[in-house]
Amino acid sequence: MTPDEFVEAVRDDNDTALSRLGSSKSLYAATGGELEPDEVLRAAADAEHAAAETFADWAADEGTDTPAGETFADAADQEREHYETVLGELDDHDPSGEPSAMQAFLRDLDTTVERAGGMIGRILATEKSKEQYTGFFTGQADPMTASTFRGLKDDLDGQLDAATALLAEVCADEDDWDAAKAAADAAIQAAYEEYTEQLESMGVNPKPVC
Repeated sequence: MTPDEFVEAVRDDNDTALSRLGSSKSLYAATGGELEPDEVLRAAADAEHAAAETFADWAADEGTDTPAGETFADAADQEREHYETVLGELDDHDPSGEPSAMQAFLRDLDTTVERAGGMIGRILATEKSKEQYTGFFTGQADPMTASTFRGLKDDLDGQLDAATALLAEVCADEDDWDAAKAAADAAIQAAYEEYTEQLESMGVNPKPVC
C-alpha cells in the first residue's frame, strides 16, 4: 500500500462518519447547543490544546531525534500556535481538562505505526471541523475569524504530508499498514461516536434529514 492509497482508503471507509462530522450539527454537538461565537471559539481552543498535548507526549516518548519524534514535535508546535491563535479571539479561557473521545483514544496508542495512522485519522476528522468553524464565522459576518480558521485548515495539509511520509517510513509490511489503518479508522469513529452521543443527549437526531 502507498501513503496515498492509505489516505484514500481511510476516507472511503469512513465516508459516512466524516460526512456527518462535517455537517452543521458538529458545532452544535461541540458547544452543547450553544452556538454563540465565544462558545464556538472555546470549543476550537480546547480541541487545539488537546491535540498539542497529545503530539507533545508522543514526541517525548518517541524521542525528538527520531523521524517520528520530529514529526510529532512539529505537529505539537503547530497545534500550540493554533491554540494561541484561537485564544487571541477570546477575552479569557482555560482549556478543558477533559480530552475528547478521539484524543483519549489517540493517547492510548503506543506504537509508532499506530500513532502515525491515528494522526492521519485525526487530520481527516479535523479538516471537517475546520470547515464548519469557517462556515460559522462566515455566517456571523466575521470574515477575519473565518479567514483565521481557513488558514488553520490549510496547515493540516502540511501535517498530512508529514504523517504520510512518516507512515511510509515506519510501515515495513502489510501488518503494519493494517495496524495503522485500524488506528486511523478508530480515531475517526471515536470522534463520530462522541458526536452522536452528544446530539442524542440533547434530543437531536445525528442523521441528516432527507
